[in-house]
Amino acid sequence: MSRPVIVVVGAGPGVSGSVARAFAQEGYDVALLGLDEEQLLRLAGELEALGATVGHAVADLTDAEAAGAAVRRFGEHTGRIDVLHFNPSAFREMDPLELTVPELLEDVTLGVGALLVAVQAARPFLTAGARVTATGSMAADQPWHRAASLGVQKAGLRNLVHSLDATLAPDGIRAVSVTVRGTLAQEGPFAPDRVAEAILAAARQDEAEWRSEVAYSG
Repeated sequence: MSRPVIVVVGAGPGVSGSVARAFAQEGYDVALLGLDEEQLLRLAGELEALGATVGHAVADLTDAEAAGAAVRRFGEHTGRIDVLHFNPSAFREMDPLELTVPELLEDVTLGVGALLVAVQAARPFLTAGARVTATGSMAADQPWHRAASLGVQKAGLRNLVHSLDATLAPDGIRAVSVTVRGTLAQEGPFAPDRVAEAILAAARQDEAEWRSEVAYSG
């Protein structure tokens, strides 16, 4: 395939959909991985209207075998993965005295572990110039105590992206998390489309000055 390919993990409405549209407008074909088939089909239709060839798969991202197999199928079908974007996180409104260890681990499995699964599955299809991007959050530094697991997820995500970047860099593959320092909203500087623009820009950083974390402050 001559067109570049982006795989969006945790695809749906919001930032992930905006990221898919932003890359489709730049000439990418798109593979969508998510849990809600109705949302995936709706987004696929929007992307096809932009000229992209779109594939989708429904999988529970906390199921490592199913999620990894879906990413591998995308890679085998397209022969390449140029960008892997990771978006999911779990919002559970519980403070640290309410949150149980199994609940914390369940949330971290989605918000951090699924990135590990996706990158490992995508690795055979990533070549020099490929990028791994992730939607980060100021919750990594300023967690809201009533959603304690979210801060743990975002801190872990950022840490893992740093390690992925260091591991992949010798092969010309880079990873970056975009820390959104604001509250997502329908309009304004923290609207999904604006955040997606920041993610696209982060993926296009000059490799000589690469940063594995980029802050987006609107």
